[in-house]
Parts: sequence; C-alpha cells; structure tokens
Amino acid sequence: MRRWELHPDRALPAEERVRELARAILETTVGLPVVSMHGHVEAEVFARDEPFSDPARLLVVPDHYVVRMLVSQGVPHDALGVPRSDGVAVESDPREIWRTFAAHWHLFRGTPSRFWLEHVLIEIFGVEQRLSAETADAAYDTIAGRLATPEFRPLALLNRFDIELIATTDSAESDLGHHASLASRGWGDRIVPTFRPDGLVHLDRPSWTDDVALLGRRSGVEVNSYRTFLDALRERRAAFVAAGARATDHGHVTAATAPLEDAEAEAIFATALRGEVTAAQAAAFSGHMLLQMARMSCDDGLVMQLHTGVLRDYDPAVLAARGPDVGYDIPLATEYTRALRPLLERLGHHPALTLVLFTVDEDAYSRELAPLAGVYPAVRLGAPWWFLDTPDAMRRFREAVTDTAGFYNTTGFVDDTRAFLSIPARHDLARRVDAGHLARLVAEHRLDLDEAHELARELAYDLPRQTYPAKVRVHA
Repeated sequence: MRRWELHPDRALPAEERVRELARAILETTVGLPVVSMHGHVEAEVFARDEPFSDPARLLVVPDHYVVRMLVSQGVPHDALGVPRSDGVAVESDPREIWRTFAAHWHLFRGTPSRFWLEHVLIEIFGVEQRLSAETADAAYDTIAGRLATPEFRPLALLNRFDIELIATTDSAESDLGHHASLASRGWGDRIVPTFRPDGLVHLDRPSWTDDVALLGRRSGVEVNSYRTFLDALRERRAAFVAAGARATDHGHVTAATAPLEDAEAEAIFATALRGEVTAAQAAAFSGHMLLQMARMSCDDGLVMQLHTGVLRDYDPAVLAARGPDVGYDIPLATEYTRALRPLLERLGHHPALTLVLFTVDEDAYSRELAPLAGVYPAVRLGAPWWFLDTPDAMRRFREAVTDTAGFYNTTGFVDDTRAFLSIPARHDLARRVDAGHLARLVAEHRLDLDEAHELARELAYDLPRQTYPAKVRVHA
C-alpha cells in the first residue's frame, strides 16, 4: 500500500495554464500566519493546556460534520460515543469509536470533511496509510502517541500552526476567568474573547431566566427590567473589551431587525421574567435586540457578526435524547433586504459600525448580500460558512459577490470552527480556492498578475486584520 500523501495541487484549477498561475499566486500566501477571528475553540482548552484525551474524542465525537454523515448512513449515535441525556450508556471505548469511523472513511469522498481530516491526519499527525477498517488501529496508535507528547498540547500547537491571533466565542455571562489566566501568562493579545449574547436575547430559551440572573451577578446590575437589562449588557461588553475582545457574535433564525417602542420592549421583557412570553413576542424581541446590539457596537467599536438561516436542533426527539449540536442543524431560505433595512437605514453609514453577514443561503449572495455590502460602508460579507465552506461553494461565493461587492467589502477568510486542529487545513483550502479564482481572472486578462499576488495576501491576512482591529481597552 502506497504512502498516504497530500497532492501539492489539491483544490487548484484543473486547466494547466490557470493551474500554473494559481501555483505562483498561492506562493504569496505560503508562510503567512493564520488569523482566526471567529473560532469556537473553548478558552478553557488553552487555559488548561492539557493533553487531548484520545483520537476519537478529539476528531470524531464532537465533530458534527463527521457525526451527521455517519448517522445518515445508519451508524447510530451510540456507536459514535455521543452522550445521551438520560445517562444510558453509549460506546465508551475510544478505539472502538475510531474503528467505526475508519471503517466508514469512504463516506467522506468528495466532502470538505475529507479535505480537512486528510490534512490533519497526514500533515499534523503523520498517519501513513489511508484510513480503513484494516488501518484503523495503526492510525489510532500513531495519533495517540503524538497526543501524549508536549508538542501536541494546545498552546504548543498554536505556535506550530502559526496562529497569530485566535478569537474564542464566550457567552455574555462568562466570567472570562480563562482569558484572565491566559493574559497573566502573556497570551492575552493572542487569544481573545468574543461576546455572544444569544442565551439572553432569545427570551423563550429554557434557561433564559437562569442566564439573566447570572448576567446580573456578572455585571453587578440588578436585572429587573428592560432598561437594567440593557445596562447589564453594556457592562459585560465593557468587560469583554477590557479582556481584548474585538467582536460580538449573534446566531438568529432570521435577520429581522425591526425595532420595538421602549414601552413594548419593556412589556415583553416583563412577560419573560414571569415565564409567560410567547414565541411571537420572543421573535420580535430578538430582532429588536439586533438593532440594540448594533447601536452598542457604534459606542464600543466591537465588530458585529450575524449568522442567520439555520433551524438548529431540527429533530425534537434527537434533541431530547442527545441534547443540542449533534448534527441536526438544517439551513433555511433567508431574506435580508427587508429584514436588515431598519438597522441599515439607521446605522448603515455609521463610521463606527462593522456588520459582518454570514449566510448558508447561496441564493442570497448575489441577490441581496453583495448589493448591500456594495453600498453600505458598515456591511462586510463573511466567508462561506458551515454547509458552504467547501471548495466549490467558496468558488461560487467569489463569483457571486465580486461583481457587486468587489473583494474589499469582504472579510477575507474567517474559519468559524470549533475543531481546533482543522484550522490550518481550512485556511489552506481558502487560500487555494482564492489563488485559483485570481488565476482565472489573470488568465482572462481581467486582472494583472501583480494585482493577483497582492489580493492573495490581502484575502488571506490583511482583510481579516483590518476587519477586526484591536480595540482601546476600557476599564470594566
């Protein structure tokens, strides 16, 4: 069996002349550090800096891309070690979980999961044979051996991956203790938090009352009204800025930003405190809070990231049995033009606001998002996200948005992953796809070669840096 290797031309154009140009353009980005401004790696992972437990719990069990593909082919969650809410035992032997994954490796042919995992397995861990039922144990032993060494602890990998800056995602109620610990050890300018208030602005979440009480304790503001709720959020945002945060992150089903009158917002909030809020009231309030968050960003300068159009935890039976985030998040068609109008007509030209829009609805790119980013100074387009972070979807993104928004109304590449070890692979893929797109423009004499080299660097490094600038830290 031949040695498993990555092809140097992977994801580059097939046509030879364009491929030659793409190779040269890609060289511009080789050696550039990684700027990962929208990660979901837990700050605790870096603060504790402990060895990862085993290959299965690192690469299989928490990866919803991997889990959903295997489940779709009849592999039960139990066999993959995904915990049950009722405490019933599931497969706990990591080697058995890994064997199940390896035996189904063929299912990932042609998927981005294969691209990322091959990079991780070959480049990072040195696995020498393609995964299969026959090679599962050898691969497991290779990875487990590497994980036992100091070079594979999180902070050491941060250096190995040349990650210059990484942003974690932290709930608004977080005490930021892990970030304080990292800052005390000299990592505070390299590992920064991101403010995520979703648990507080969606009033019909089961844990909302508890989350609001915790917000009050963290902020030092007694939250007993809509007004004090806003005060507490401002206090927490200030604490995040003081800890180095550069952005906020908002996950909403729709992009609705219709405002409420203060009295109506106050009444809905009081209803929620009594545990009587309706779904319609909660939806109206969450849209209203997007506008309030944008106003706060104008005050404190935090970049506002908005992800919409995903119906999370689609299957209620699976949610009840397994909890959230086990692969049952399904995209929805999403409307932006009317939904964002209340926010943009008020703040779209505000010099202190940067609103980064992510979507999983490709139809919205050329129809709505690119035209919005192409006229409003506050709007930037985030990189293809989630179901769209694939080679072909990344190409379609460039083709769909550049005509109207150009390159400079995008963020460059933002990886949006909680799979720490896949970060280098994702950035490598984005750089390859962009090199191919720029090469085609050069081959068609729509771009000069020196411009393509300049753009490649800007898309990989400069634009993320410019989109998410450091904030002046304030006293919380």
